[in-house]
Order: sequence, then C-alpha cells, then structure tokens
Amino acid sequence: MYLIAGATGNVGRHVVTGLVAANEPVRALTRDPAAAGLPAGAAAVATADAAADATLDGVTGVFVHAAVFHGDLPGFLAAAKAHGVKRVVTLSSLASVSPGNPIGDHHLALERQIEDSGLEWVHLRPGAFAVNTLAWAGQIRGDGVVRLPYPDSHTNAIHERDIADVAVRAFLTDDLVGARPVLTGPESLRQDEQVRLIGAAIGRELTAERIDAKVARDAMVGGFVTEAMADWMLEAQAEMVDNPAPISPETERILGRPGRTFADWAVEHAADFA
Repeated sequence: MYLIAGATGNVGRHVVTGLVAANEPVRALTRDPAAAGLPAGAAAVATADAAADATLDGVTGVFVHAAVFHGDLPGFLAAAKAHGVKRVVTLSSLASVSPGNPIGDHHLALERQIEDSGLEWVHLRPGAFAVNTLAWAGQIRGDGVVRLPYPDSHTNAIHERDIADVAVRAFLTDDLVGARPVLTGPESLRQDEQVRLIGAAIGRELTAERIDAKVARDAMVGGFVTEAMADWMLEAQAEMVDNPAPISPETERILGRPGRTFADWAVEHAADFA
C-alpha cells in the first residue's frame, strides 16, 4: 500500500495513476476527498488525517513534498515508521543542488528531516516543470501575447508525468534507494520558443513580449512565493539568457526512454490554453 501526499497535484495525481496501473493499492491524501476525482483503485483520504492509524495501517511507502508536510513532518514520519512504512519518495527540487537560495534551502531541510527519520529514502530533484507555463493561459486566451522579463532565457522543463514515472519506479524497485536524481526534460528551450510551441499546439500564432523584471517580480510575489523566492527565480532566469540549460541524463537512464518533449506537453494541454 502506498500513501500519496498531494494526490490531486500536478505530480501526485500521476503518481497515483501510475501505481494504480501497476495494480498497486493506493491511499491518496487530499484536502477534499469528495472532490478528488481519482482513478478507481485509489482511496481518497483527508490530508488532515495523514498520521491516523486508519490512514497508515498497511502502508509501506509514502510520497512526500513540501507543500503538504510543511508542519510537523518529523511527527508524521515517526508515526509512519511505527506503522511499518519502509520508504519515502520525496518531491524535492533541482535548486537543492546549490544551497544558499530560498527554494533549495527549503527543500534541503525537507530532505534532511526524512533522512533523520531512519526510513529508506529517494529524493527526486526536478528542475522547472513544463506545467508551470499554465500561468500564461490567461494571456494566451486573451490577446495571445505572453509578457516575460526574459523571453530569451533557456529552461530544461520536465513533463510532470516523467517525474511521476520516476517516483513510481522509486517505489516499485530498489534501484534508487539513497539516490538524489536530478530530473530535467530532454531539451533546452528559450521561453519564447515554449510560447511558439504552445501556439502550434492550439493552432494560433502567439508572441512573447519583454517586460521589466520589476513588473514581473511584483506579479510573482504572493501565496507560496516570497519576495526572496521571486528575486532568486528572476536572477536564475537572467543567468540563462542565451545560455542553454544543462540536460540531466537521469530521466532517460531511470525510465529507459527519452523524456517527453515540451511539444508533447503542449499538445496534451492544448485545451488548457484554448
């Protein structure tokens, strides 16, 4: 039995689907079980009940990420271990590779808490998510102009289903225990090239327009994104202007196939932009 936190999120939902497809029993943590819309074979459980006996009984593996267990993660891990959980698969971040930035340090703290629990662990460190470009949907549905501070900045965006496929492998085999694989997409693309590929997927000509970085920063701050996070993300984008993003071989090595391209992702998500 596997317990998947954030089961209706961009990655968690696909982890649930992958495990169900492998005929594995799944409990899916979500804030609103009644509205989860998960595949048959997955039992939805309220996130508030994550450490309950009924939730953890029979569970051997847990999928964890920072957006869910930002409270008493050590307490949850202790309860999980007491109930016989053996392995934790963590959705961490590529930013953890270079400590000293707010996003990386946040995820490193999560990784260390899991390692200190004494449970087996696998920390997945994906870079930018292709799904993050859904933030452009309003502009695309409007005038078809995506306003960006650095449209010529490169990214190695990864398809969320590839991250989930690696997570499923981390549960179903022992190949990745104790590993921190860096996961990227199979190509480096400029952000204006991503805009063009979304246009091709929806059959419209789209353009990218440069805006002042301060304007972009003001729009980014809010919710999970702090001012420090926004500053770091913009600095990272600036560093990648006309600078191809490195491609990790780990996604293809682990999955035994090339990662899905951004063009693939855009076609799959065309309805989200139309």
